[in-house]
Amino acid sequence: MTALIDQQNQTLSFTVRDRNGVIFEGKVLSVTSLNEKGEFDVLPLHSNFISIIREYVTARLVDGVEKRIPLQVGVLMVRDNGVEVYLGILH
Repeated sequence: MTALIDQQNQTLSFTVRDRNGVIFEGKVLSVTSLNEKGEFDVLPLHSNFISIIREYVTARLVDGVEKRIPLQVGVLMVRDNGVEVYLGILH
């Protein structure tokens, strides 16, 4: 039996917002960032979680290009095969 790969399950929806609106929105292959325990990756179908992140968030776009967004601090939330990042929340 040949397993059919669902194209939708190979990507994550990824949104980065600040107080002024959406900075980036699109489908990505993975997301990498840094929290108090170190660097971590989020892949498609990742379990739900929330974390304070620092320094950067990097998305690997569907064409393989990496988009790195520098930051001081933010909140990263993984839910329903999507990643949302909120910047500028803490002063």
